[in-house]
Formats: sequence, structure tokens, C-alpha cells
Amino acid sequence: MKKIIILLILIIPLFLNCNRENENLYTIGIFQVDDAPHLNSVRQGFLRALEEAGLKDGMNIRLLIRNGMSNIPEVQSIAQEFVSSKVDMVVPFSTPCLQAALHASSEVPIVFSSVAAPFLAGAGHSVDDHLPNVTGVSSKGPIKECLDFMKEVLPGVRKIGTLWTPSELNSKYYLDLAKEMAAELGLEVVAVPVHNKAGVLIAAQVLMNKKIDAIYQISDNTINASFEAVSRVADENAIPLFGGAVYHTRGGACAAMGWDFIDMGYKTGVIALRIKNGESPADIPIQYMTKIKLYLNLEAARKQRVEFPESALARADEILNREEKSLEDSNT
Repeated sequence: MKKIIILLILIIPLFLNCNRENENLYTIGIFQVDDAPHLNSVRQGFLRALEEAGLKDGMNIRLLIRNGMSNIPEVQSIAQEFVSSKVDMVVPFSTPCLQAALHASSEVPIVFSSVAAPFLAGAGHSVDDHLPNVTGVSSKGPIKECLDFMKEVLPGVRKIGTLWTPSELNSKYYLDLAKEMAAELGLEVVAVPVHNKAGVLIAAQVLMNKKIDAIYQISDNTINASFEAVSRVADENAIPLFGGAVYHTRGGACAAMGWDFIDMGYKTGVIALRIKNGESPADIPIQYMTKIKLYLNLEAARKQRVEFPESALARADEILNREEKSLEDSNT
């Protein structure tokens, strides 16, 4: 019994010292608004940047990772929790998370990612003129390029439809941009509002009654989390569906242009490392993605009666279901 007591006396201080060391680790609070694929990819890229820099959770850094699960009060609560627990940095993925972080603190460094319109969200006025504790990577998508591509593939397209979420600042921003860019190309945009994930399917069905030629689905958090509902309706009605984010092809869009979200997260992680190593967020310009990717889904294209020209196939960065297409061609 004496030996056990002596052993406990020796071990307990080691555990206490270990806990104290963990408490003193540089702590980053990471959170996203929901479980959408693009946000998971951003998180993956961000963590990869930290890992490649030799940082390991619980060893030489502490990571607090949270998910608001589409509940805005919960998102706000997470931001407040991070600040109250005195994290060294807050990393919000998505516009609602950035807004919550900005409301929670004007002092803790904030490094955002996957935010379409950071200045509308309150991050500042320009890439260099921003809040002194805030910087990050914007996800503003290449809308005009995607609409140009749509016209290349569908020369007769005139009226396009999209769903949008009025409660999301980024969704309104993308809708306005889409209408502006479409007008320059002689296209009309019809928009149907969505108020939650459960309403995406019904809203997509309503869109089918608007006599549209195709769907150009802008990217927002609500619709991204239920994109398959949009693609199902597009397939059933043989309406071409083009996505505003590249991973939309994996959800059933025939084509999409945009950014690699793992790269976006990695780029954000590099900024976070600079700040951890002593740079001020005030001295780091807000950054944008520049390398536009083109993804195609040949099975979705078949269902939606879309034929891609060889030039599009040749320049695509990723082509889903190419094997099925090749087999089909060999049997004709």
C-alpha cells in the first residue's frame, strides 16, 4: 500500500505539470457555420499547413475546433467562448462565423477563410485598409467566367435560375454579382429564396416553373449543405445545372468553376503561421484566390442533356465519370 501511495505522489505532479503546459500552449479557435463540404475542405487545408510547419495539437499548439451546425446563435456563442477562454487567435470559416468573431472581439487576431465579401461583413474597406486585428482569404468566386463558360456550352441560353438565402449576406452579394454579370452577357436571372436547408428541394421545384433554360447555382452555406436536392430536380427536368463552386460537380452539377478549397485553407494556414510567429494582422493584406479550376461531371451532363465541346474537356482540371462516358462511346 505504501508503494502505491508513493507512486501516486510521484505521478500526480507530472499530470498537473502536463495540464499546465497544455494551458500555456498557443491556442487557435477554429469554427465553421455548418458541415458543408467546402468548409470541411478549407479546414483540411488549414490543418495541413499547421502540420507541415511541425505544429501538433496538444504537443506544441492547442486547437479548439467547433461547428455551429447551421445554428447562428450557436455560432455566436462559439465566438464568445473562444474570446472568453482567451485563445490567441480566432479562425472563422464562412461569413456568419466572421461576423460573429468581429462582434466578439476587436483585439484577438482573426484570420478568416471562405468569406465572399469580407468588407461587407465588416472586416474593413480594402485589402490593405482593414481592421488591425483582422486578415484572411476571400472566396469571391469567378462568376463572370462561369457564365461565359455556360454560354460557350449552351449558346442558346437566355434565362437562368438560381436559389439564394436572404438571411446570408454572402448570398445576397453573390446574387447581385450574378445579376450584374449576367446582364452584361445578355442573360436574365430568376432567383427563388430559400430560408433553410429543408426548403431547398421545394425552392428548386418552384424554380422549374419559371421557364428557365439552365441553373447557375450561386454558392451559399444553406444551399451548399443541400446541393444534392438541387441536382436531383435538375436531373428530373433535364435542366443544365452549373455550380458556383467546383465541388458542386460532386453534388450533381454538370460543370462548375471556382477555387480549390483545400488550397484556400492552406493559404489561410500560412497567414495564421505568420501571425503566430509575430507578424501583425494589420500588416498582412487580405488575399484572394487566383487559379480558377474547371470541373465537369459527365454523368450529370448526360442526365441534363448537356454536350461539352472537346475544347472544354481538354482544359478541365477534373472530369468525373469519364470512364462511363468512354464505355458508352465504345458501344456506339
